[in-house]
Amino acid sequence: MRTFNQPYETLTPAMALQILKHGNFRFINNIGMDRDHLLTVDQTKDGQSPFAAILSCMDSRTSAELIFDQGFGDIFSIRVAGNVISQDVLGSLEYATGVAGSKLIVVLGHTNCGAIAGACNEVKMGNLTGLLEKIEPSIHKESSTQHNRTGTNPDFVNSVARLHARQSAKEIINSSSIIRELVRSGQVGIIPAMYDIATGKIHFYSEDAVLGPHGKNADSEIEKVPETAVV
Repeated sequence: MRTFNQPYETLTPAMALQILKHGNFRFINNIGMDRDHLLTVDQTKDGQSPFAAILSCMDSRTSAELIFDQGFGDIFSIRVAGNVISQDVLGSLEYATGVAGSKLIVVLGHTNCGAIAGACNEVKMGNLTGLLEKIEPSIHKESSTQHNRTGTNPDFVNSVARLHARQSAKEIINSSSIIRELVRSGQVGIIPAMYDIATGKIHFYSEDAVLGPHGKNADSEIEKVPETAVV
């Protein structure tokens, strides 16, 4: 069983976002959809059409399929420590949107992120050093915390994580002409979000989202999701 029950071609970025919001609502209320996974495996063996691509952290508590209550073939899940942007991540997102036809990109940070804390502590360790350096611009940009700007301060870490998710969404558009044109034309939307590991709830930053043509953001997007869009 797919998460949505209307033709894939009719989905819009705003609809894709609503499907994910409904999924997280089911997750935090422990009313996840009853799925026949083996049936879905058989149904998707010849192809896939994920409606969204989620860029999230590799943290073991942030599995996108679980926290959005999605099944096989519903979403692309791209996971890397600190949900950092790299050429490989951009290429993966370009495939998801430009080739496979995904309607929405979600950049998902989370609370109590070890990668963010490590970057705040200026950790240096092998190849991890270069990865954590990608988070440094968000650390420097964070200005609300005046004291104890280290990984030992959870408020500072979470503030950087929120800013990093929002900055990463902008970086995707700025760094990929393919995704930028898809977003500008309204074929693809993008939105940053934060997952609270203590509650399971996802907060979407609608003010930073682009979900419609000509740069319309989530607050100005008036499209409503039909009741038939979500099971």
